Amino acid sequence: MKTRRVPRWLVGTLALALAFMVTPAGVAHAEDEVPIPPNTGLTDNGAGVVSAADRDFVIKVRLAGLWEIPAGNMAQEKSENETVVKVGKSIAEQHVALDNLDRAVAKKLGISLPNKPNGDQQAWLNEMRTAPTPAQFDQIFIDRLRSAHGKIFPAIATIRATTRNDSVRKLAQQTNQFVMTHMTLLESSGIVDYAALPTAPAPAAAAGQGPVPVDNQMLVAATEGGSIPGLSNTVILLVLAAALVVGVITTMRIFRAR
Repeated sequence: MKTRRVPRWLVGTLALALAFMVTPAGVAHAEDEVPIPPNTGLTDNGAGVVSAADRDFVIKVRLAGLWEIPAGNMAQEKSENETVVKVGKSIAEQHVALDNLDRAVAKKLGISLPNKPNGDQQAWLNEMRTAPTPAQFDQIFIDRLRSAHGKIFPAIATIRATTRNDSVRKLAQQTNQFVMTHMTLLESSGIVDYAALPTAPAPAAAAGQGPVPVDNQMLVAATEGGSIPGLSNTVILLVLAAALVVGVITTMRIFRAR
């Protein structure tokens, strides 16, 4: 009986399949892109109940612009650091745009807005004005704005997740994009004092359970990376790899028998 050789393409295909099967699942790829939230589905009709938290949020967005616009303009005048100058210019211009969005929502919902920064914000601006050197100005400018953005960031998330009003919801979505951009711009300066940032509050004692009950099997499955309680990815891959090897051997026998 004549023995037939297994075609190279078949050997290569099976080898590639085997390599794929034994590769750990869920490996991140460098080319993966970060998704940008779209605005589709977000209406702006002023529909829905406006809570006290919603009103406070709209006012705080206005207050942010009232001091960050002059702070950004000051950076363009006082800083000798090219990066800080660009950051100040971008933040000032973007807050003008955000302020326009905020005032439009406030008018639609009948929310009264302040026309000058609050006491803390005025003190921060005064710190910048009286900074004795450009380098000291840069540090104050970057640290004050980075700290302020970090504080309002979780507040935006809360409003975005809970508001009943569609206009406030859209404003929260837009504000989130601005604030994330500004935090990134400020950090691009390379002089953020991260050690001076406020620390997050300690989690509550029972926070580990979360809102959904979790049993031990689920915890074990999550730890091992499996999606089936009591069965890990390793076991699944070994079974599939064994099945693939059996398939290769069977295929080779079929070819030899012809």
